[in-house]
Amino acid sequence: MSTLTVNNYMLKHFDLSAKEVMDLYLKQIDVELSDYTFAGNYIWLSTATGFYTIVNETFCLFILNSGELSMLLPPIGKKEKTYEAITICFEIMNSHNSKKNYSKIEYVHENILEGFVDYLEEGTLIYDMLKDYLIEKKLVDYIYKADDLIELKGDSYKSKRNEINKFKKIYPNFRIEVLEKNKHANDVLNLFNKWVKDRTTYMPKEEVEVFLDGIYFERFAIKRLINDYENLDVIGLVIYIDDEIKGFTVGEKITNNTASVIIEKTDFEVLGCAQLIFREFTKVLKDKYNIEYINVGDDMGFENLKKVKMSYRPNKLIPKYTIYQK
Repeated sequence: MSTLTVNNYMLKHFDLSAKEVMDLYLKQIDVELSDYTFAGNYIWLSTATGFYTIVNETFCLFILNSGELSMLLPPIGKKEKTYEAITICFEIMNSHNSKKNYSKIEYVHENILEGFVDYLEEGTLIYDMLKDYLIEKKLVDYIYKADDLIELKGDSYKSKRNEINKFKKIYPNFRIEVLEKNKHANDVLNLFNKWVKDRTTYMPKEEVEVFLDGIYFERFAIKRLINDYENLDVIGLVIYIDDEIKGFTVGEKITNNTASVIIEKTDFEVLGCAQLIFREFTKVLKDKYNIEYINVGDDMGFENLKKVKMSYRPNKLIPKYTIYQK
């Protein structure tokens, strides 16, 4: 299915050809959420069907799931065009979907949300505002000062420094390389498979099935990331010990002042590897993009991931919202 026509809008298939168009509209905004990039959406749509169209001079990204349309992002473009586009996009989704409650807009930044509320308020009584919509706060993105992650100063980072020092002492022959598709693709996929096997080995049996359901999508995302690596404006690192890969990570620039870590995986059994590659990758991102902040995305609702991300002392937590209809 290459196109989908709804309400006289032709929705085009979201593939690599959409990158140039989406990037053009992303330049009109300054949102430091990790979701607001082409690569971030493209790789995670590897098992679903994405569509895009231009509505009221904004870029609108839809996902078709079990025959129902929803939006992965709010309309992207100039603020004065965004708010009307939101209402039009709900009309598009409602016309296609079997029920209105399938229509929703996810990963809405608070600045866009505030403008949408103001837009709806015009000409209405205050208690009628949002009578047709529900807004729910979802996850938060964890954002750090790059220098904090590089320097690891103070008592709160003591355990991170210790892990890195132990790693260097035990594995003095480790090496770090910039990720290259032709050179490292097979090693990256093999490490991911080992990571899955190790995680399920130590995981309670009742959690394994849920974990594997999520890993199914992540495996496809990593394959797409590697296959199209050279076309996505991303950069990555790999870490080896005795010519055996022990970790990899990939990130990109989000705004002029912020870069993100899209994905990171390390050998579960090599202590200190995760801390080391995270610090070294932060150095690379800062040097390459001249940024001040690092966004590592959200915790997907996992408590253990939340603890890890909080342990690095985020400088700010940026909330993400979903807009539903009543």
